[in-house]
Formats: sequence, structure tokens, C-alpha cells
Amino acid sequence: MTKNYDLVILGGGTGGYVAAIRATQLGLKTAIVEKDKLGGTCLHRGCIPSKALLKSASVYQQALHADSYGITVKDTSVNFSKVQDRKQSIVDQLHQGVVGLMKKGKIDVYEGIGRLLGPSIFSPTAGTISVEMNDGSDNEMLVSKNVIIATGSTVKTLHNIEIDGEYILSSDDALELPSLPESMIIVGGGVIGVEWASMLADFGVQITIIESAEQILPAEDQAIVKEMQKQLKKKGVSIYTNASMHEQVNKDNGMVQIQVSEKEQVIDLIADKLLLAVGRQAITKNIGLENTDIQLNEAGFIQVNEHYQTKESHIYAIGDCIGGMQLAHVASHEGKHAVEHIAGEQPFAIKQQDIPVCIYSNPEIAHVGLTEKEALNRGYDIEKGSIRFQAIGKALINGTPDGFVKIISDKATNDVLGIHIIGANATELISEAGLAKVLDAVPWEIGQTIHPHPSMSEAIAEAALDIDHMKIHG
Repeated sequence: MTKNYDLVILGGGTGGYVAAIRATQLGLKTAIVEKDKLGGTCLHRGCIPSKALLKSASVYQQALHADSYGITVKDTSVNFSKVQDRKQSIVDQLHQGVVGLMKKGKIDVYEGIGRLLGPSIFSPTAGTISVEMNDGSDNEMLVSKNVIIATGSTVKTLHNIEIDGEYILSSDDALELPSLPESMIIVGGGVIGVEWASMLADFGVQITIIESAEQILPAEDQAIVKEMQKQLKKKGVSIYTNASMHEQVNKDNGMVQIQVSEKEQVIDLIADKLLLAVGRQAITKNIGLENTDIQLNEAGFIQVNEHYQTKESHIYAIGDCIGGMQLAHVASHEGKHAVEHIAGEQPFAIKQQDIPVCIYSNPEIAHVGLTEKEALNRGYDIEKGSIRFQAIGKALINGTPDGFVKIISDKATNDVLGIHIIGANATELISEAGLAKVLDAVPWEIGQTIHPHPSMSEAIAEAALDIDHMKIHG
């Protein structure tokens, strides 16, 4: 017996469940098919648990340096079991919240693997989804006028390295570490690699980063990267860029041994653990794409148009499975956009240059818009303004004077092209920058906006004023 819906969503991660809620707001009868747990990678194996661990590492560092605030703290140590318990309690609480939202919205949730079977025999304009139920019961057959694929992504591996979950870890494995290792090699200096390096170094772990590109954090402004490298090295992190790892990985006496080539020099490295942080790949297998006209690009991501429609006009795809920026907040907005398009509305197109990107390391990094290099490569004649946090009173009060704000504008139009922040609370401060980009603000408008004193946000105003040669501090 089939069940009929206006919309069925494959995947109950951040993009999927947000899309489902928006669909019910628009009056669409909606169901989600989720093979694991509602909340997906972000809630269970990504954003939330990793940031919980980062917070514990930050608190540990604050305790170690409490004397600089005039506070004496004795016998400071890390109880990593309690750190993990706290992380899991946060995840569990948020998971129950998502479950509650599904019940509130009267959204049917099928726990199992959903597969597209092609057009429905009952309606040529609808699709059929078979759900292989986790509990072993008979498959459910769903007929839906529209489908959103929100299957997300999984960790990417290297062909020559086998993840064993004990010595060679994925980021999923690292989240479940029962205890802190004394040392770790991190292969990959992107966002995931840098967040783990920062966190573990703050916990006292000796960290080495291996990055094949010219710099860590390849998508970030070079001035930000230079500052981040300086801060990581202050924590004792060793960084090898333009480096290639030899295929042989030895596990001997409870240690991992590898060789790395950097600038024609071969370096022997040894550590307790090795973490692979080389990106993520789309989950598109075993969901029935072969029964459709949906196309994948060379990297294996689902191809969509500006409204997230695939080659099958009633099937949409959002989030990590379509590539792009692979950020939870992007997936959420893509999901809402797709649903609104299904409902016949005219949603605003999402501009990549208006999307804030955040790295939750210590110090934090956030940006929106173009880097200086990108702006120059596109032919812009640019103006730059900046200020270091050491000139901001609230940063000194907080004991977080490292880092700066940098703003790039178009000399011809004065429009803001990019805003880049490295420092404490960068991931909160960037929202003002995001609003400025959406509204096509010019630096003068940001500078004339009254910012409270003392506050970290004053740095954004000062950097904007610097472009017009009106900076007061610094």
C-alpha cells in the first residue's frame, strides 16, 4: 500500500529537516526518510560535537591562564571523559529538539534507506520512493509530487591510507576518542584540519599538520592565513605546506610512522594517531539515481540549477550532495529556497559572495565575500582598511588581543567586496558583515553605524573607517 505526499525528503540533516519545516508552513504534506538520526552529520558528527569539544579546550586554556586575570586556579587538568559526556549531552538534547519539531509540524519520519524508483505508475508527474526500513519490516512505498535529495556527505579518504578507527582516524572517529593522545599528525590543512589542530593543541596534544597546497586554509585571505599560522605555531603546532605524504604508513609499537616530502626534503614523522582531514564526498550511491535522469559532475556531486532542481524537474537536491560550500547554514537556506520554489513562490537567489564562512578554531576565523587575491584577479581596483584587536578595549578586557578585521572595497563603486576577521568571537561578528554584503553597503555606512563601546564589534567600524582615512584608533 502506497502513501502519498506533496514532498518527500531523502535525508533528515540540517538541510532536510529545515526544508521539511518550511514545507509544512507552506501547507505541503511532507515526509522525511532518514537512515540514521535526525540532525544528520552536522548535529551528530560535525558542527555541534566538534564545537562542544572546542569550547572545553578553550575553557581549559582560560583556566591555565587565569592568573593573568588575577584569579588563582589550582590543579588544572582535563577530564576527557567528562568533556565527551558534555559533548554527547548537548547532541542528545538538540536531537530531541529536532524530533519534537517533526512532531509539532506533523512531519512523517521514516527510519530507513530511501531509494528513487522513477515515475509513479499512479501519476506520471510524481515519483515513487521505496524505503528499506531499519527495523526489518516490509518496505514502505511513498508516492510524492516532489522530492528533495538531502543525503549529505561522508568523510573522504586517500586511496593509500586505510582508516582503522584506532591509529588512523577520520573526523568521525576523532569525535569518539576515549582519551587524548600525546601526539597526532593531521593530513589536511583545511577547515576541519585546522579546527582539530587548534582544539587538540589547546588540550596539550602535540600536533603536526601536513597540507599539499601552498598554504593551509586555501580559501582564506592570505593575511588571515599568515596570522593563523603564527597563532598555531605559538601553540606548538608544526605545519608542512606544499607537502606530499609517501604511500607507506607504518603502525608499530602503538605509533603511526610516515614520511613526508617538502621542498625536496624527506621528513620522518611519528605520532600516536593520524587524522585524515582531506574533505568530504557526496552520498549519492544506493539511492536510486540510476532510475532517473539526474546527472553528477566529475567530482560526484548532483548537478542542479539555480533553484536546486535536477534534470528531473520534480526532484531537487540541496546541501553537501551538490557540492558548493558544504556548510550547514547553506544547506538550510538551499532547502528553504527549494521548498518555496516547489510551492510556486519566487525565492531570492542565494549569492555565494553573501554567505558567511566560519572556522571555529582558537582564534576564530570568519569571512564573507572576496579575498584580496580574488578581488584583484577579477580586475577590481581595491581599497583596504584594517585594525588589530589590540587597539580595541573589549579585546584587552577579554584577554583576546590577537587578530584583526580587514575590509576590502571596490575603489570605483565603493561597494564592500569582502570582510575578513580573525580573532575571538569572529564567528559572531561576521553576521554584521553578512548584512552589509546583502545590502550592498559601502564602508562609510558601516563606519557611521554607531557601535557600542566597549565591544568587539567596534573593530568592524574602525576597519571601515580606515578605508575613508577616518580611523580613530590604531
